Amino acid sequence: MKKKKIFSLLMASALCLSVLAGCGSEPAGSSQSGSTQPSNTQSGGSQAEASGTTQGGGGKQYEGVELTMWSMWTSAEPQAQVIQEAAAAFEEQTGAKVNIEWKGRDINQVLSASLEAKDKFDIFEDDYQRIANVYAEYTYDLTDMAKAVDYDSFSYPCLNNQVIAWTGNLNSIVEQPQVGGVFYDKDAFEKAGVTAEPKTWKEFLDVCQKLKDSGVGPIAQDGAYCDFAFYHQLVRHLGEDKITELALNGGWSGTEAETAAQEIIDLINAGYFVDGAPDEFPSSENKIGFGMAAMIVCANYVTAEVNGNTGTEVNWGLFNYPAVENGAENTAAYAGANSLAITSYSENAQAAFDFIMLLTTGEFDQKMADTAKQIPADNRNTAPAILNGTVETLLAAEVPMTWCAGLHANDDLKTSFKSMCVELFEGKYASGADFCKALDALY
Repeated sequence: MKKKKIFSLLMASALCLSVLAGCGSEPAGSSQSGSTQPSNTQSGGSQAEASGTTQGGGGKQYEGVELTMWSMWTSAEPQAQVIQEAAAAFEEQTGAKVNIEWKGRDINQVLSASLEAKDKFDIFEDDYQRIANVYAEYTYDLTDMAKAVDYDSFSYPCLNNQVIAWTGNLNSIVEQPQVGGVFYDKDAFEKAGVTAEPKTWKEFLDVCQKLKDSGVGPIAQDGAYCDFAFYHQLVRHLGEDKITELALNGGWSGTEAETAAQEIIDLINAGYFVDGAPDEFPSSENKIGFGMAAMIVCANYVTAEVNGNTGTEVNWGLFNYPAVENGAENTAAYAGANSLAITSYSENAQAAFDFIMLLTTGEFDQKMADTAKQIPADNRNTAPAILNGTVETLLAAEVPMTWCAGLHANDDLKTSFKSMCVELFEGKYASGADFCKALDALY
C-alpha cells in the first residue's frame, strides 16, 4: 500500500540516523539538557526493520511502546478523525500504541505547568510560536531526525527557518500551516470586470471602485480581525521591527503610522467596506458567501468558515496584501502554523517522531487537508480547491509576516491596541494623525 511504502522510507531514514548516533547517546546537536535518546531506536537499518519488524523473532519495530499525545483538537472535530486513523495505522505497522487525549483549543492554558511538572505525554500540539518561544526548554531537538528524512524538501522552509531563528534548533513539525492575505470571490471580480489581482495600493483602490460600481461591497471586516487587517497596512509602511519599537515605547505621531491609519479612513470614506463593517464575527465575512462582499483580509481558514456558515461554495482566490508607494521593504505574506512537538523527557522520542511523520506526510496529511479544509503540511500534497494558491504562496515566502507580533509586543497595551483598531474601522477618528495621538496617549 502507498502509506506503507512512505512509512518504510521514513523509518529507514530514522534508523540510519540511529546507526550514526549510536545507541544510548543523545542525537548529535541536541541542545536540550532534558533530552533523552529514543529508547526504541534499533542499531541496524535493515529493510525488515524499516517495514516495521525487527531482525529477531519477527516482532514489530516498536512492539510494547505506548505514546501519549495531547491534541489541541476536540474529538468531534475533523482533525480528530484523521489523527485516530493515523494512530491505528501506526500501531498496525510498528506495534506502538498511541493514546490521544483531546485537550481542545485552550491547551496552552495547561501546557506550561504540565511540561514543567513532566506530566506523562510524548507529543503535543500548539501554535508554533508558543512552542518555540514559551515551551522551548521542554521540547526535544528534532534537527537530526528531520535531516534524516530530508524534512525541508517537503515542508515549508520559511516556517522551519523561523523556528530555528527563535530557538537555535528545530523543535516542532508543522501539522496545520496557515497563510494570510486578501481572500476574494473570483466570480465577484469577474462580474466587476477585474482581470488581474492588484499588486500595488493604487491598483487595489481601482479594484475596490470597480467592485463598488458593480453593486457589491468591496471589503468585509469583522471586529475580531481589525488589528490583523490594520497590521498589514502598518507593516507595508513601517516594517515589523519599527512597529515593535513603537508598540513598546510610543512615538507613533509623526511616523508613517499616520499615513497607514489615514488610508484606512480613506477606504471608509470612499464606501469601500461592506455595510455594517466592522461587524460582530463572523457576520461580515459571511457576507462574502451571501454575495454582498468580495474581499477580506484574513488567514486561510476564513474560506471554510464562510462556506460552512453560509452553505455556499465561494470560488475563492488569494493575493498578497498590496505594496504601498515609498513603503518599507516588507511585502511578506503572513504565515503561521499549528505544530507538533515532542517532550524533552519522552522515553520514546524516535517512535514519537515517526508517528508525527506518518501523520503529517503522504496519505494521512492529504486526508487531513481534504477533511479539515486546510493547507497540507506536506507540500507534495494538494490543497483543497478553496485554498488554491496557498501552497505556492507559502513556498515563495522567505521571511513570513507574523500575526500582529509588533502590536502584541507590549503585553500591557495589546488589548487597548486591538480596541483602538476596531474604533479606527468604525470611523471614530477624523484623521490618521488623530489616531496616532490617541495611541501615544496610552503611554
